Amino acid sequence: MKYAFFSFLAVLINLLFQHLTLSFYNDFLSLYLAMFVGTFFGLITKYYLDKKFIFHFKTINKRKDIATFLKYSLTGVATTLIFWGFEISFHAIFKGESAKYIGAFIGLSIGYLAKYYLDKKIVFN
Repeated sequence: MKYAFFSFLAVLINLLFQHLTLSFYNDFLSLYLAMFVGTFFGLITKYYLDKKFIFHFKTINKRKDIATFLKYSLTGVATTLIFWGFEISFHAIFKGESAKYIGAFIGLSIGYLAKYYLDKKIVFN
């Protein structure tokens, strides 16, 4: 339940930063910029929550923490592509403002489910 709650929280942070980005810049490639900004802030949030409260992982030094974060980020590449694919597809197919957020929510949900198993097996073992 904690993982689901933290995933939901990271989704909200991701979408909030997308919305904020689009409110400041809504021109050429703005959706992609917003997706990148949202992904960045969602990643930082989710890493901290997963490391501390889900996997109870303690790093011995900053170098180890950076290496763990890089592994965490790399396992997130495929799941991020799932999320972006859903968001871009929903935006292109349904054309509405809310469609991209619905696609993002679905893609992030699928991605976080896959990410849990990747992190458990590869990152925080």
